[in-house]
Amino acid sequence: MLASKGKRSLVAYLLALRPKQWTKNLVVFAAPLFSLQLDPITLLQTLLSFGLFCGISSAFYLLNDIADVESDRRHPTKCKRPIAAGLVSIPAALTMAAFLLVGTVAIGWMHVPLLGSTLIAYALMQVAYNLRLKHTVILDVICIASGFVLRACAGAAATGITVSVWFLLCTAMLALFLGIEKRKAELRVVQLKGGQTRRVLYRYSQPLLTRMEGSVTTGVMMTYALWSAGPAVNGAPTPWMMLSFPFVIYGVFRYQFLSDPEEIGRRANGTDHGGKSERPEEVLLSDRPIALTVLAWIVTVVLVLSLNDKGILN
Repeated sequence: MLASKGKRSLVAYLLALRPKQWTKNLVVFAAPLFSLQLDPITLLQTLLSFGLFCGISSAFYLLNDIADVESDRRHPTKCKRPIAAGLVSIPAALTMAAFLLVGTVAIGWMHVPLLGSTLIAYALMQVAYNLRLKHTVILDVICIASGFVLRACAGAAATGITVSVWFLLCTAMLALFLGIEKRKAELRVVQLKGGQTRRVLYRYSQPLLTRMEGSVTTGVMMTYALWSAGPAVNGAPTPWMMLSFPFVIYGVFRYQFLSDPEEIGRRANGTDHGGKSERPEEVLLSDRPIALTVLAWIVTVVLVLSLNDKGILN
């Protein structure tokens, strides 16, 4: 009986860290992947960066849940979160958050000062986001995108890899795209179900988000196409990287399909209840076409870079 209770308590503490959100931190592997530096030492350094970002992001999830505990308890689904449900006490959550925040920054700084600086920049941005910017239209989405860019920079900093401007632009455009799609899905779910929601959504409308989506989608396509065009534009090591472009096109369009208001409405009348693209990490894990597209893209990129490194594509 005691063992079972202890196991449930351990699971509650783990869920309070929101491990499903850790898939966002896989962006730290982008720099080693694009540079084809996949040796054991580089992979270990990147894994360290991944672990540190999981830790620091979980620290802020804990702090957010502590700050929003009363409103979460009145929410139909957020009331099940461990802190709101009383499964994890607020003092325990504060201790965990402080340990994770201080520990991750200290370890990152001792490993590589630039990695530590990136973690500090991420922490400061999270403080600004949670105190003010998450309630500020447009800036909230830009903050979300900046978080992904910092993750990509952390992967480069941990391994000493120099990233190109095109790499950062591609990351930023794709992150902006995901942030806008998230807001679109959230807004549609609120329209369908009603209930409490984040304040900033009242400043958005579907037409506005659709126009923003169109601009950013063009940016995603253009920056990736220019990067994959090869050395002629100071992009990828080989123009054969254009072979990966169709997967980017399909992935972007598939995600737009999932966040389309009409599609969300159709799913809301079924068993899905809509809003799948409100949570990018769950789309990656649960939508098979997206998952297969990401896998195919990774295989193509690694294969092209490997063949180019061996001189076969020259």
